[in-house]
Amino acid sequence: MNRAHGLKKMATQPTSAATEIRVRVLAFARVREIAGASELERAVGSAATLSELWADLVNEMPGLADFSSSIRFARNGQLVDADAPLQEGDEIALLPPVSGG
Repeated sequence: MNRAHGLKKMATQPTSAATEIRVRVLAFARVREIAGASELERAVGSAATLSELWADLVNEMPGLADFSSSIRFARNGQLVDADAPLQEGDEIALLPPVSGG
């Protein structure tokens, strides 16, 4: 992991450039602490969904599993469901539950 730049390449099956897209992942609060960076770049299959991206992240960083039932996603500034498809250049925000008073 290159923490200086906050970038990590996700372990994926070998793919051709035509079947792979790149997305930027923004992490907040405890998710950011577990990831070790506020911003990550990932390569995923061209047919990937947010839930697949999340599963890959949890596999890479098991501490994220605690948030699986409560994490929310925003794609390019819009809240979306986990089954939303990803597209080249998407900015994905991982939004853990917020507490406070």
